[in-house]
Amino acid sequence: MLTAVAISDGDTVRDRILRTAYRLFSSRGVTQVGIDLILAESGSAKASLYKHFKSKEELVLAFLEMREDLWTRNWLETEVRKRSADPQERLLSIFDVFDAWFRRRDYEGCAFVNVLLESEVNSPVHRAAARHLLNIRNFVGGLAQDAGLDDPQAFAETWHFLMKGSIVSAYEGDRNAARRARRAGEALLATWVRAAVAS
Repeated sequence: MLTAVAISDGDTVRDRILRTAYRLFSSRGVTQVGIDLILAESGSAKASLYKHFKSKEELVLAFLEMREDLWTRNWLETEVRKRSADPQERLLSIFDVFDAWFRRRDYEGCAFVNVLLESEVNSPVHRAAARHLLNIRNFVGGLAQDAGLDDPQAFAETWHFLMKGSIVSAYEGDRNAARRARRAGEALLATWVRAAVAS
């Protein structure tokens, strides 16, 4: 599951706290989850939490790092690469992966966007969320470059609009949002200029 990570007997106190925070922050958002709830659900003492995380902000930053590892790298990028070896098809398959995600009962939206909107502009948490979103755009830009598209970073920004828009639409209740975004993506790919090939 994307919102839950198993807690095992071998976990350290830090692991248990972070895994609990991951589940709660992913499903409820960072502003709706207080330290007391994390402590209660992780079975940890306040002193233990502050031994490993100096503040809630530091815990949120650790959550965002964990989210990138689990959601961006281990799930999204892995699933996209498994679906096709062709870079253009990989771009489109992002929305196929999203389609299955949007139909899950535990669909929670994008944690990076949620945290970005919840946090104070230019705060460490806000900057971290923006950086994690940039890493997703860079992944898309790499696929665009491999597909021979002109100005792959500009393409990635446009493609990321489709990705984020579909995530928000799905959160509004449109479970077909990824399919609509895929059709828009097909039209975009059909008209985007290809990079000049050096002779």
